[in-house]
Amino acid sequence: MKTLVIIPSRMSATRLPGKPLLKINGLSIISHVSKKAEEANIGDVIVATEDQEIIDDVKGNGFNAIMTSNKHKTGTDRIHEALKKSNIKDVDFIMNLQGDEPAIDIQDLVRLNDKMLQNSSKIGTLASIIKENKNLKNENIVKVITENALAENNFPKGISFLRMSERIDNIYHHIGVYCYSKDSLERFVQLSQSKNEIENRLEQLRALDNNIDINVSLAKSSPVGVDTKEDYLALKKIMEYKN
Repeated sequence: MKTLVIIPSRMSATRLPGKPLLKINGLSIISHVSKKAEEANIGDVIVATEDQEIIDDVKGNGFNAIMTSNKHKTGTDRIHEALKKSNIKDVDFIMNLQGDEPAIDIQDLVRLNDKMLQNSSKIGTLASIIKENKNLKNENIVKVITENALAENNFPKGISFLRMSERIDNIYHHIGVYCYSKDSLERFVQLSQSKNEIENRLEQLRALDNNIDINVSLAKSSPVGVDTKEDYLALKKIMEYKN
């Protein structure tokens, strides 16, 4: 079975415009993510973007990119267009990888992909252990509640995604990487936004509200995303120090 990795990216992020092209160790954030995706060796990797600057950077660093519309409301709509334009045949699964997480763990991506293939799941995603209870009330950290306790060798259903919670059992830090079966992606982008999705600003609730299961794979770590200039400077310091 064949997986295609698509990384949606755009220059006009609300809190940190231009972040895909910010450099760490001389390489742009979006090209770092592309490099990680290729190293995971899951399948072909494509960046989907509405910006020529991103196309030029990604291709200049030896990766693949596709121009998509600037009308998309979500990254999922963008990856769907890129899938259609890619002309890559016989794709069974599409992994949607966030373009602003250059520290993503390659093995977490491999495990998610393996579990999707083994279980023929509709949608899969990642979550990690919440180490501090104060994060339960941090609405910037999205949580997922799972049907059973997460373990390295299981793939339970996510029963709810939320921003704040008092609950302490079977609740985890959701990591915004998704793997869709091709049929599930096709169905998802045809659905209207649900009330839950709009109120909570969580796109994955559209799937649950339409009875599309989302299975959850345990990630070993929570990657640091880049949402603000402070995030960027902190991650740059960590990654350049490691290098």
